[in-house]
Amino acid sequence: QVQLVESGGGLVQAGISLRLSCAASGRTFSSYAMGWFRQAPGKEREFVASINWSGGNSYYADSVKGRFTISRDNAKNTVYLQMNSLKPEDTAVYYCAAGSGSRWFLAPPTAAVDFGSWGQGTQVTVSS
Repeated sequence: QVQLVESGGGLVQAGISLRLSCAASGRTFSSYAMGWFRQAPGKEREFVASINWSGGNSYYADSVKGRFTISRDNAKNTVYLQMNSLKPEDTAVYYCAAGSGSRWFLAPPTAAVDFGSWGQGTQVTVSS
């Protein structure tokens, strides 16, 4: 099991950029596919982005494609979510997640059920 701690959330104005970080501890970080999800008040948790173990493959939700970038630094046991051109509808609690298994070696998962470890979340609020 891997332990995950998110940081970098905050209150920003629309159009501003923000970078979230997720620090992992425990078993070998590089063996995990990583993902970011978010949950807005009164809504279901939704997929944002995911990345495979090497960083060579990543997926994005249509709502963030072209604005958000997921990356990882296996030497630092950290995954990042660079969020540019933020919109009020990006307001949510953002969660980092880790998924293990050889089936995710090339292509990372996008469904929450395929991630076995979760962080506590970090709040991102975008004002108009």
